[in-house]
Amino acid sequence: MRPSRRALAWALVLGLAACRTTKAVEAPGEGFLGALELPGVGPVRYSPAELSGQVVLVTFFATWCFPCVAEIPTLQALQRDYGPRGFRVVAVGMDLDGKRVLAPFAEHYELNYPVLLASESIIAGQSAFGPIRSMPMAVILDRQGRAVSAWQGVASHEDVAKEVEKALGK
Repeated sequence: MRPSRRALAWALVLGLAACRTTKAVEAPGEGFLGALELPGVGPVRYSPAELSGQVVLVTFFATWCFPCVAEIPTLQALQRDYGPRGFRVVAVGMDLDGKRVLAPFAEHYELNYPVLLASESIIAGQSAFGPIRSMPMAVILDRQGRAVSAWQGVASHEDVAKEVEKALGK
């Protein structure tokens, strides 16, 4: 028996609602910027050296993750609004098909921030970011490359903006 459209719609709504709350995650030690020495895909060019001295929001996502897609407008607005103040969004794509799916995804959504291909160590949870247990997951790095905030799931635009402003104000 196939589920009805209504049942599928409710499953999607409940899934998205479950991701609306944020949960603190452990953000281990140093080495975060080094872990972002990854190849970029999509229209926005990327050089790891550009992150030095910037406040960086690193988001781990997948193209098949509905909550990840839902947070794109927030990430684009944050990049647009805070970019001139030394802020950078960087998305790390966790798709196992890598560039084959991430490049068209970044083009389609016209992302204004770089999309990076996750390394084997990031996928295996052996980078400074530790295991990525759910997506989206985000970490804010201060201008010295230290993790100052982290969460799992989709946070509201207002909550993320507050964290970005705190990091920029330091």
